[in-house]
Amino acid sequence: MTTSTVGLIAGLLLTIAIVAGGLVGFLLAIVLGGAGYLLGGHVDGELDLGAILRGRTRG
Repeated sequence: MTTSTVGLIAGLLLTIAIVAGGLVGFLLAIVLGGAGYLLGGHVDGELDLGAILRGRTRG
């Protein structure tokens, strides 16, 4: 199991613990799960969040 998968699961579980049910809880689970996946992927070296956040530079 990769770190990005663990981050995804952790984000989803934290969301369930914070908000139990409803549309807002579902949307929060999607956002936090995605954030956990991105951070885990960055730690594993699968993703370069610096390049994503920096965007395109003109030049």
